[in-house]
This record gives sequence, C-alpha cells and structure tokens, in this order.
Amino acid sequence: MKAIRGVLLTCDSAVKQILLTMNEKQSFIIEDLDDHHLVIKADEEWRVKRELEAELEKNTYSLE
Repeated sequence: MKAIRGVLLTCDSAVKQILLTMNEKQSFIIEDLDDHHLVIKADEEWRVKRELEAELEKNTYSLE
C-alpha cells in the first residue's frame, strides 16, 4: 500500500469541471469525492491554484 499526501478542495460545480479538464493534461487529482469536493496531491496545490486563477481570469469580463 502506498500513501499519498493530499489536500481536500471544496468548490462549486463549474470550478470542479475546470479542474477535471486541467487534470487531463497533468494528473493531480487523487479522488473525486462528490459534486463539490476533490482530493488533490499536496505538492501540486500551489501549481493548481495558479493555473486555476489564470483560467478563471480568462473567463472574467470587465467593462473597461
């Protein structure tokens, strides 16, 4: 048996879909628990956070 250190993420379903798409490129999800919770590799937490923020920024519209 191999133990993997993980971090529990709580998110809405839209963000979860973005994370699942990101996971296809580079695997970081350990377990998909339910509609709002994922467990990801602890050493990938900061990279995932940065990439998610960049992806969400692409989908943010401003009136400027």
